[in-house]
Amino acid sequence: MALPSPQFQARVKSVLSGDTLILLAPTGKSTRTLSLAAISAPRMSNATTSAEPHAFASREYLRKLVVGKTVRFSVLYAVPGKAGNREYGVVMLADGSVLPDAIVAEGMAKLRDGAEKRSEAGVQELVERLEGVEARAKSQGKGVWETGGEEEASCERDLGADPKAFVEEWKGKAVESVVERVISGDRVVVRMFLEKSRHVQVTVLLAGIRAPGTARTNQSDGATVVGEPLGEESQAFVEERLLQRGVTVRVLGLSPQGVLVGEVRHPVGNIAEFLLQQGLARCVDHHSTMLGAEMGKLRQAERTAKEKKLGLYQAHEEKRSTGAESEAVVSRVFSADTLFIRNKNGVEKRVNLSSVRQPKPTDPKQSPFGPEAKEFLRKKLIGKHVKVNIDGKRPGTEGYEEREMATVSQNGKNVALTLVESGYASVIRHRMDDTDRSAIYDELLAAEETAQSEGKGMWSPKPPKQQVYVDYSESLEKAKRQMTLLSRQKRVPAIVDFVKSGSRFTVLIPRENAKLTFVLGGIRAPRSARGPNDTAEPFGQECHDFANKRCQQRDVEIDVEDNDKVGGFIGTMYINRESVAKLLVEEGLASVHAYSAEKSGNANELFAAETKAREGRKGMWHDWSAEKEAAENGADHEPDATSGANGNGTSNGDAALPARKPDYKDITVTHIDASTGRLKIQLLGSGTSNLSTLMKDFASFHLSPQNSLPLSGAPKAGDVVSAKFSADGTWYRAKIRRNDREAKAAEVVYIDYGNSETQPWSALRQLPAEKFGAQKLKPQAVDAALSFLQFPAPTTSYLADSVAFLQDVALDRPLVANVDFNDTRDNLLWVTLLDPGAKSLESSLNAEVVSEGLAMVAKKLRPFERAAGKIVTDLQEREREAKDARRGQWEYGDLTED
Repeated sequence: MALPSPQFQARVKSVLSGDTLILLAPTGKSTRTLSLAAISAPRMSNATTSAEPHAFASREYLRKLVVGKTVRFSVLYAVPGKAGNREYGVVMLADGSVLPDAIVAEGMAKLRDGAEKRSEAGVQELVERLEGVEARAKSQGKGVWETGGEEEASCERDLGADPKAFVEEWKGKAVESVVERVISGDRVVVRMFLEKSRHVQVTVLLAGIRAPGTARTNQSDGATVVGEPLGEESQAFVEERLLQRGVTVRVLGLSPQGVLVGEVRHPVGNIAEFLLQQGLARCVDHHSTMLGAEMGKLRQAERTAKEKKLGLYQAHEEKRSTGAESEAVVSRVFSADTLFIRNKNGVEKRVNLSSVRQPKPTDPKQSPFGPEAKEFLRKKLIGKHVKVNIDGKRPGTEGYEEREMATVSQNGKNVALTLVESGYASVIRHRMDDTDRSAIYDELLAAEETAQSEGKGMWSPKPPKQQVYVDYSESLEKAKRQMTLLSRQKRVPAIVDFVKSGSRFTVLIPRENAKLTFVLGGIRAPRSARGPNDTAEPFGQECHDFANKRCQQRDVEIDVEDNDKVGGFIGTMYINRESVAKLLVEEGLASVHAYSAEKSGNANELFAAETKAREGRKGMWHDWSAEKEAAENGADHEPDATSGANGNGTSNGDAALPARKPDYKDITVTHIDASTGRLKIQLLGSGTSNLSTLMKDFASFHLSPQNSLPLSGAPKAGDVVSAKFSADGTWYRAKIRRNDREAKAAEVVYIDYGNSETQPWSALRQLPAEKFGAQKLKPQAVDAALSFLQFPAPTTSYLADSVAFLQDVALDRPLVANVDFNDTRDNLLWVTLLDPGAKSLESSLNAEVVSEGLAMVAKKLRPFERAAGKIVTDLQEREREAKDARRGQWEYGDLTED
């Protein structure tokens, strides 16, 4: 049917009841209320009256039919009232349906009493038509004409006496609902359909956002509170999309004020996300733990608005990036939220972990967990490679410097998140406008909530047991008492708490609750400056820095050997199974202290490291001169005009070199070191004759039962004892190199032959020094090295081949050695080995090793080697032949080439 004129067009904003609509003008700025002519629908409930039967069903029918749709309507008449004229008319939908006809046909409204008395045009025709429609609905028992139908659903107006119980019952569930009113962009009134016969109408706070407030009247004093900018726009945005629309509400929790917090989702998505995209709301942090992963979507929507500068972000300026992700090494853990990191260039700086805080020292419940949290982080990070991204800076305040806030990750795992998950850090509550925060802030909040609920770390009701360290270095008396205990143990686990200097440390031994000053034995490290007015010795600061870099807060192992005069503990420290003293000496940052090195049993290792540093001219040896040292060692001879490599007594631009004079010795090679290729030799003569006599007396000595008693106590490093060699069951003189106090065994070196093995203490015997000691007959095994040669690296299999070859041609047979140079500093003979029938120095075992490709001519020749020009030329020719024939280490080509 056609509508009477004049006709208007509008969009239905909402429905008050089954017969009344709120229409929105096409401009979207004004509304008008239109009641449907000639009918009366059941009244909905209000503050003073309850709902009539079928009122909600009537309203729902009309709501689903028209809300949000554009309609045409005509006003038939108006009735004056207190608030103005009330208009009555008819409405036509887009599909041609006419209201009120469709409503009466479904039994959702009745004809209004006295409607037929209206005289306005079209009313009589409408009434006559509706009478027939109503009669059919009545006969069919539809709607209000239904008898014995379902009970009307009740609607509660609040969450009841226990809102928390309501939330626990419905938490996480999606409840079908209708938005009855929009208070502001982030606050709506919804009717939730909990059950078919039970509804509840409550205010719901949109989770994760805060929208600008709208103007409102303060209930306490009646004053009008002015709305915030964009408050009305935010409210209108939600009204247009949600008012009286069907939605689902996911119950999440309660606000501190007792308001229900939930996620309101239209079929096309979460309304909060759309608000944020338009810049009509901001994200809030305190709902993050309720939303979980959904919070990430909201933050992304907020970032979109910021990038486009929409709404609240029209004046937004994007924070400049503080730099790309960088790699660094954690050099020190200051606390559970503060690290010192060192970049690739060696520059160290302090950073704070973004958005987290260590257990508060001022909080009596949290402060006991501070040391435990720091140790947790130290174990995970110290010395490890991490990736660092600077998130921002915390400005300096009174008593605090400016601090950089950083996201630190190790093996792809965010360090701050690991701390929070373990209950060793809390999450900082940032201001809404604070952008200097972690990129995974929401994950941190969720992790904190989980840690709290599970009672982890500082959220545990039971405080940790405090570990109290006793400082045994505060007095010599206490140090000696602890020394007795520690000297019985080998490789004691410890932590370097502080690096006092290059060779002096403060270490903690957790299993003993001990704190002590530890001094590296066997070396002398240059002193570093002790204050701004002090001057360091040459390379003192470099030594201190190296020790600090390698040892600070690291897990180490220590062997304690002695005490110093002020309560320090002297011994060997190992980090990753390497001696720290050896590392310092190798870098030229410390020198060997011969007496203490011999006493510790590490002399050979330390002297070898010093030789390596000296030849590499590292650190304090940067200006070392082999010529100068040779002269100091008495090798100053007249030059031989025919001996130089260039035929003129010089080589490599050197000044005239000392002539090479033969110095033949009859020797026997007794041992070859598998890790270096160096030799132990016996010089045949009176010494070996005396050794034979001594060994006979030695054997007789051990036949007596009274001389076969075990040692009375634990041996000390450096002691000379009697040990039975496991290979032949014969007793030999041996020196204790090091002790394993847990296994009650010692590594011994047979001083007359140079080989070593580990023997239990019970297998060792006391050695009468006056009969068999080193003063009676000095050790017969002499350290020696083959001149001119450089053996393959220990990391390759070729060194083993070289050692095997030497064992075949040299071990335990009479040979002649030409002593090319006696290095008195290292107690080392540089020799050329010859068969007794050899006719010249060129026909040496040294040359055979080179010919077999099992060694190369040394790249850096020593002065005495450069003086032997003819021999060097011969060896270099042999090396070229071995390369061409692909022998030994040259089987895959020239390994010295790039």
